[in-house]
Amino acid sequence: MSVKIVADSAANMHTLEGIDFASAPLTIRTADREFVDNASLDILEMVDYLGKYKGKSGSACPGVGDWLEVFGDADEVYCVTIISSLSGSYNAAMTAKAQYEEEHPGKKVFVLDSVSAGPEQKLLVEKLGDLILKGKDFETVCKEITDYKEKRSCLLFCLESLKNLANNGRTSHAVAALCSVVGIRVVGDVKDGLHPTDKCRGEKKAIATLFKNMKEKGYVGGTVVIDQCFNEGAANALKTAVHSEFPDANVRIEKTLGLCSFYAEKGGLMIGFERG
Repeated sequence: MSVKIVADSAANMHTLEGIDFASAPLTIRTADREFVDNASLDILEMVDYLGKYKGKSGSACPGVGDWLEVFGDADEVYCVTIISSLSGSYNAAMTAKAQYEEEHPGKKVFVLDSVSAGPEQKLLVEKLGDLILKGKDFETVCKEITDYKEKRSCLLFCLESLKNLANNGRTSHAVAALCSVVGIRVVGDVKDGLHPTDKCRGEKKAIATLFKNMKEKGYVGGTVVIDQCFNEGAANALKTAVHSEFPDANVRIEKTLGLCSFYAEKGGLMIGFERG
């Protein structure tokens, strides 16, 4: 029996050790350019271009055909999508699931709305891999990954710039300009969308606020994945803060890919971590 895990590219990963894995790319678009979020994307070139671009920009989710392509011909498919309230990726994956199961009787597809993106989505994919490698059956894997999502995984973010969010219509240009002028970092989480919780002047304050918020949400030393958009210094500062109180914590620093780099922008951090 063949088993496969798939995710859209908002998970910031192209491979998964020990398990057949595929990524369905999202696309970032402006009036002049299109960037497909796959392994060949030059992320720095995209980020630099968008930093100078003044027009409207946006993103497009994988279509039903894209999902069917990454499903391949696996007997069991586990799919993790970006938050459904901000993207049509989940709905497209659900349509692909129905079509796939109808065309391939006996094969099964499970689609999980991560209600998140980036490193939390990555934690969910990796947890799926662990459950599968332990030999658990389809129904048990579906139940346990849903429980893990609801009780254990969490996401925070810290943004230096809101320019692309403003160009995408997700915040006002006035707010984005103010943050840029006065050096404000916006810290927040995800609740049916991006949910700012703190406005911090300067990076040092932002890192302290992130760590405080992690502990308030139940962090007690579990795995942390910090996806950074060309800001390894801030990521290392947060890693140091975590290790100062939880020296044995597994803290990984990785990079945002195309879609998350579009929204996080240069200097941004996305933090996925385990609660409890």
